[in-house]
Order: sequence, then structure tokens, then C-alpha cells
Amino acid sequence: MFIVGLTGGISTGKSTVSEMIREYGIPVIDADYYARKVVEPGRKAWKRIREEFGEQVFHSGGELNREALGEIVFRDIEKRRALNRITHPEIYKEMTWAAVKCFFQGHPFIVMDLPLLFETGVMLDYLYKTIVVACEEDLQLQRLMERSKISEARAKQRIGAQMSLDEKCKRASFVVENSGNLEDTREQVAKVVSVLKACRYHWRIRLFAGLFCSGLVSLVVWLGVKFYQHRITAR
Repeated sequence: MFIVGLTGGISTGKSTVSEMIREYGIPVIDADYYARKVVEPGRKAWKRIREEFGEQVFHSGGELNREALGEIVFRDIEKRRALNRITHPEIYKEMTWAAVKCFFQGHPFIVMDLPLLFETGVMLDYLYKTIVVACEEDLQLQRLMERSKISEARAKQRIGAQMSLDEKCKRASFVVENSGNLEDTREQVAKVVSVLKACRYHWRIRLFAGLFCSGLVSLVVWLGVKFYQHRITAR
């Protein structure tokens, strides 16, 4: 099984593309899903955020106030780095276990939806290909303002906190341009999926994994036989 990284800029339509990929029966492991999961009340990251940022970023019931926290970290790069140090290890741990499950289910490849793929660089060495979802800058700004109900200044601040779309596109294996209608985007996704499904790279990985497991089992059996023979001889 090989891993494909999916990323893009904020409000470029990455979630739309990931849903289109799921329609082909391809597992998509979403970092945003696990980002919400790891900060549930009582969990390790939740406790550390409380220690680092205080009660001001929590609702009265104990749930994390994501909007309040976002206001802080988008204004202060050091606070943003502190939050990433707290949450990212927990997120990647959850995503790794999800990927292992997909491997044993026999999927030839999976997609990991990673908003900060290139910014952090953590997963790049584990990815076979990368997909970037892009759109026109004015459209990105408009979508973000409408989606988050924020001013143009705040929207630009959030967009500026990420690597530029041009730079992400230069690093990508595939680019899905999401400025047009849904059918246009769907056609681009279909072409990318077709290329990935035609790839046989996963057989190399499975062969290596099979040989490793076979070798490990053989070693365990050999040690077991040696131990048994030793016990018989000792009698």
C-alpha cells in the first residue's frame, strides 16, 4: 500500500476533492477529523492546550473554543507553533494507526488529507505522490470570507499564514484546479485517480512487507525449535 498526500490552501475546495476521491472507494484519512478528535475533553492535547493557553480558549462546558484559539494562533506565529507542537504528534499517531488498518484491509493505496503537508514537512518522506487543490486567489479569499463570516483583513491574514498556492503547486505531483464548476473538478479528480489506480508500486511494498513478516515468523519458529531442543537435551 502506498500513501498519497492531499493538500491545498484554505478554502480552495480540498474537502470537496476528498469527497470525490472517497466515491471511488479510496480511503481518505482526514487530518482535520483527528485534529478535532485529539482535543476532546480529557485527552492529552486538550490538557496541554489548557496549560498553554488558559481558560480563555474553552467553552464553559469544557469543549475547546476553536474560534477563540484560531484568533490567537493566526495573529501570533509563536503561539501557532506552540499549538502545533501540542497537537501534531497526537494527530499523526492517530492517522498512522488508521493507515495500518487500511493496509491490513488490503487497500492498494490511501489518501491522507493534510492541510499543512508542505508547511510541516513531517509526512513528505512517507508519501509516494502528492495532490494540491488550488483555485484563483480572489475566489479563495471570497470563499473564506463567506464560509467563516470574517472580514477581508482577517481572511487575508489566515491565507498568509500558509505557504502560497503557487509554491505548493510547484511541489505537487498533481494539481486539481478548483476554480470552475464541480463537473470540471470531478473530471480532473477522475484522471488523477485513474493514474494512481494504474500504478503497481503497492505490490513492491506488499512484497517487502511479506518477506519481512515471513522472515520474522521463521526466526520465531527457529528460536522455538532451538529452545525446545535445549529443554530436551537438558533432561
